[in-house]
Amino acid sequence: MITLSGLTKRYGTIQAVKSLNLTIPKGEIFGFIGPNGAGKTTTIKMLGGIIAPTSGTVNICGIDMAAEPEKAKQKIGFIPDRPYLYEKLTAMEFLQFTADLYGFNRNGFIGKAEARLKQFSLIDWADELIESFSHGMKQRLVMASALLIEPEVLIVDEPMVGLDPIAIKMVKELLTRLAEEGTTIFMSTHTLQVAEDVCHRIGVINSGRLIATGSPEDLMHQADSTGKDLEAVFLKLTQE
Repeated sequence: MITLSGLTKRYGTIQAVKSLNLTIPKGEIFGFIGPNGAGKTTTIKMLGGIIAPTSGTVNICGIDMAAEPEKAKQKIGFIPDRPYLYEKLTAMEFLQFTADLYGFNRNGFIGKAEARLKQFSLIDWADELIESFSHGMKQRLVMASALLIEPEVLIVDEPMVGLDPIAIKMVKELLTRLAEEGTTIFMSTHTLQVAEDVCHRIGVINSGRLIATGSPEDLMHQADSTGKDLEAVFLKLTQE
């Protein structure tokens, strides 16, 4: 469902991402971890079609992002690390705005929108202006918006920022269920326990290069750290 081939991004003399090759099949939760400045956010922006790569390709559900960007983006739900929203809209109006962008069927909008707002405990604030929301509420609204269009690919950047423990548990269960239903999930996170709990595979990026890929157990083996947690493996891989 996601194929990255030779993906590279340069900013002047700085090479933020260096020839990244990766294939993520349908229904897999792929965790993307690395230290600050490693190239995670740049990769996610290229994956979502927000910025163009210097070279290489992004393929979403068999669609080349460069050749058919609108068609590829129709397949993607995007949850950024910071919920930038139109704060003079209500929660329901923002979901309508999202639905219109994706050409969502208006006949089914109200039912699906209310279901998502209930799912993220926002139904009582459906007609309230977003500017009155807390950070956690805004983050949950972004998630509701991304899932409204039932994407085949979900791109998630730091999904747990600003969420309380109850919401974190709900999101982890939701991601697991979505994957079981066939959604492909690419998740960048600094919360290593979350990655260990929900991801089928994890990729470690450092200085723009993908230095290790595999299940948590595979990574422990690669780092010769059998029996240790993912934090110890991460530190060993990125500090060697």
